[in-house]
Amino acid sequence: MSSGRRISILIIFCALVIIAFMSSLINGSVDISVSQVLSGIFEIGNADIDETKQQILQNIRLPRTIVAMLVGINLSLSGAILQAVMKNPLADPHIIGISSGAGLFGIFVMLVKSDAGSLVTPAAFIGAMLAALLIYILAWKDGIRPIRVILAGVAVSAFLGAGISAMLIFYSDKVHGALLWMVGGLSARSWNHVEILYPYTIIGTILTFLGANHLNILQLGDEVAKGLGLRVDLVRTILTATAALLAASAVCVVGLLGFVGLIIPHTARLLIGSDYRFLLPAAALLGAAVLTISDTFARTIFAPTELPVGILMAILGAPFFLFLLRKEL
Repeated sequence: MSSGRRISILIIFCALVIIAFMSSLINGSVDISVSQVLSGIFEIGNADIDETKQQILQNIRLPRTIVAMLVGINLSLSGAILQAVMKNPLADPHIIGISSGAGLFGIFVMLVKSDAGSLVTPAAFIGAMLAALLIYILAWKDGIRPIRVILAGVAVSAFLGAGISAMLIFYSDKVHGALLWMVGGLSARSWNHVEILYPYTIIGTILTFLGANHLNILQLGDEVAKGLGLRVDLVRTILTATAALLAASAVCVVGLLGFVGLIIPHTARLLIGSDYRFLLPAAALLGAAVLTISDTFARTIFAPTELPVGILMAILGAPFFLFLLRKEL
């Protein structure tokens, strides 16, 4: 595939992000026109917009939309990294247990130290890294094989999920908020969540893009990569830590939102190829667009009742995972 065609696809993805962004701001229980959005938020034009709609735009829909885009970027990049590092097309932070590790440590801080919100993301990162390390240890036997990673990840995810369930029993008075967090959703996300998330998105995205060439080399196999002078173990550790950071930051804000890191990188790969210099930005853009569109659909289809976007992603992701599993086996 030529570079020109890949750039054209990236431009289309950028347009899709803009469409998803505007759609999220326009649709909801209160109808707001495109001209009112442009006037109320971007100060373009002079459309009339009352104070109520202005507050809805600036304090409800805009921060929620930004959080959706940042989470979509984080989980998509995390999945793309893990699929390359673990040499497993089925790798996803949710499926192989990294999100569960982040969830266990994050929910522990939420339940035990509810006033220590700033500690949730660091704790979730530690949990994600420990889960990744445990998966590597369990899957290693004269090297890493994709199917062993998946089996080890499923086992680790089940074990950590049991730990989360146990904590919910011990802290049953706080279980309602924790259950919503486990499903994965964007309800009531505010500017505080944007402030928590965006530094990790910026840092993680920069580190991921800097590692694009390393990811390309890793696809050639460890022996070839070492022959080309790549310090395979160090690179794999740094990239896994980056994937864990991206997943952990998303988990601490929206909960255990699954399958984004599985579906989006595969879709981007089918459309733009396996060159990570193009695949990574494509996955980031597509992840932002798809999660934003999915959240808009989830919160409007049964209005005024809101469906958590995690349920919708599971409905879409589970058949996709089974398809890939049959294809790989």
